Amino acid sequence: MSNRGPTGGRADLPAAAEMQRAVRARRTWRRAGVLTGVVVVALWAALALAAPLVARSGYDDQQVNDSLRPPSLRHVFGTDDLGRDIFSRVIYGGRVTLLIGLGVVLVGSVVGMTIGTISGYSGGAVDEAIMRSTEVIMAFPSIILAMAIAVALGPGILHAAMAMVLVWWPAYARLARSEVLNIRHVEYVDAAVAIGQRPWRILVREIIPNIRSSIVVLGTVDLGSAVVTAAGLSFLGLGAVPPTPEWGAMVNAGRELPAAWWIAGFPGLAIFSTVLAFNFLGDAVRDFLDPRHV
Repeated sequence: MSNRGPTGGRADLPAAAEMQRAVRARRTWRRAGVLTGVVVVALWAALALAAPLVARSGYDDQQVNDSLRPPSLRHVFGTDDLGRDIFSRVIYGGRVTLLIGLGVVLVGSVVGMTIGTISGYSGGAVDEAIMRSTEVIMAFPSIILAMAIAVALGPGILHAAMAMVLVWWPAYARLARSEVLNIRHVEYVDAAVAIGQRPWRILVREIIPNIRSSIVVLGTVDLGSAVVTAAGLSFLGLGAVPPTPEWGAMVNAGRELPAAWWIAGFPGLAIFSTVLAFNFLGDAVRDFLDPRHV
């Protein structure tokens, strides 16, 4: 009796094997991406934290006789027009760029989650006012609105971070609100209301722990965008003030010296590698924490 047939049997084996190979290949690529992301982020974080120990010199130590030196054994990333070591400045600049990116995502996510949770649980006029506010902010490209706020506040790392937070929280608020609307009438929330728990206690103990994973997923995916935006503001002169090193500002400084490609090239490579690594990590966290993502 043959096991070949139009709907099953050996004819389906090649298709099933091909599907299994595709699944294995996808998992392999994801694992490779996760490993790459972890290694790159860990490397930049370690270099930034250990900058005084790793850097060849201070980020503003000037040696005019060594100005515009190309990469060599003495200066791995070369020097700029003032003779400052680019490798040292890139490492110290990582402290500024990474700190702004992480700080903005952390503060923006906490503020947005808090506002969105209150909006979704309260409903009515409070919900309407908060959601209309988020729509106004999200109607503008984030980098454009952040630039406008940073111009009003003036240049500086703190002002750039404040400008980013002001345009960063609405996405988290809307996500938190949508999650709260999905769970505000589930059994354990209704039970907490029935036994007389106060609204703030219900939010803290019953609702926020159940929406936290979605906020973490969005925050991890968002880290790359935060780093790019922070670098972009500094590139435009709205972030770090010289001589403080920052990757975006260093790229801008190298733009005026195209022959000395290393001045802008290595900070640009640092931005590229960090953003790519955060994207890999964000995808991994999303796959792990978000069961709805396939």
